[in-house]
Amino acid sequence: MMMDEIRKLTDEELAKQLEEAHRELFNLRFRAAANQLTNYNEVRKAKKSIARIKTVIRERELSEVR
Repeated sequence: MMMDEIRKLTDEELAKQLEEAHRELFNLRFRAAANQLTNYNEVRKAKKSIARIKTVIRERELSEVR
């Protein structure tokens, strides 16, 4: 998901997307440990997705303070 798409989401949708991304990362790590993962780049993509979502959440928190 691109940053423009993430910024358009509401706070509730962001929380839901973050939860889904964490769940996906957990499943990817589990599959990697069991040697069932064929594309290890998926783990990296999931981490970046989590970082993007957290960045937007933090931006919104900082804009509320000011």
